[in-house]
Amino acid sequence: MDVKTIHRHIVEQQKQYPQASGELSQLLNTTALATKIISRQVNKAGLLDVLGKAGSINVQGEEVQKLDEISNSVIKQILRYSTMIGGIASEEENSFLGNSENPDGNYVVLFDPLDGSSNIDANVPVGTIFGIYRRLGSGELSIADFLQPGRHLVAAGYAIYGSSTMLVYSAGAGVHGFTLDPEYGEYLLSHPDMKIPSRCRCYSVNESNYGGWDPPTVQFVDHIKFAKTPRYEGTTARYIGSAVADFHRNLLYGGVFLYPQDTVNTNGKLRLIYECNPLAFLAKQAGGRATTGTGPILDIQPTDIHQRVPFCVGNAEEIALYESFWREFVHNAE
Repeated sequence: MDVKTIHRHIVEQQKQYPQASGELSQLLNTTALATKIISRQVNKAGLLDVLGKAGSINVQGEEVQKLDEISNSVIKQILRYSTMIGGIASEEENSFLGNSENPDGNYVVLFDPLDGSSNIDANVPVGTIFGIYRRLGSGELSIADFLQPGRHLVAAGYAIYGSSTMLVYSAGAGVHGFTLDPEYGEYLLSHPDMKIPSRCRCYSVNESNYGGWDPPTVQFVDHIKFAKTPRYEGTTARYIGSAVADFHRNLLYGGVFLYPQDTVNTNGKLRLIYECNPLAFLAKQAGGRATTGTGPILDIQPTDIHQRVPFCVGNAEEIALYESFWREFVHNAE
């Protein structure tokens, strides 16, 4: 059996681009290292007394979990001083952070250090989401380097910490999944060239918010639930409440995940640059799509590093259907 480590895979992909400097490859390997350390902390959480709340509120107005702080610190320490990185931005930080050791680094990294952490005490799968952009120029690091549309991502991925730890990433040449072998401490290629199956096997949404949804979202979910068509025979509801876990399952089995706007979260709840853009990039590479309902996620020009947007991602056919319901709604309202 040909066992391929993530390092070997990244090197082989780099060889396809003779002009590549190797910096992105090094950055991907460094990011993988950070997720290994976080995986170790998550797996030992109950023994290390790091479960529960940290007693503080983050920039999003949410209670910070102890593992949020640990994961954020790990990524900052490992990435912030890497020579190829000019700066980083974290969902847990008020603003972006420059690299004092190498302010001229060519890349910026944006990350959600521990997605789904509110469920960590229940041993629900959680994850780390990241996106990598090439800086806009060689001058002083600025907010504009981080406020780039998702279509400008050069790489994105996530680690999911569940029954096993997996790292899924794309650098624009397909989506590839690696499983962490705890015996050797190496990520091994287990899911090459991942594609979202065309069949919609499940839909994932918090239906307790149903009463606050816009009509197109109600129509879309009701269609999946009640339409008498072969496509939705056997389609089931599956909602974990951890975006990375819901996305990962649907990437493997086929389906759609959505966190739409509602009367409480009028701009949606998920963060554009930390969660939505990386997952949308992966979905596109895997043959799927992502939308707000009225337009592609990857086309949005961010205006704030903590901007929230409505989010729907998964099978291309379901995304097209959701957008058609929104077009009809907008047309009738004019």
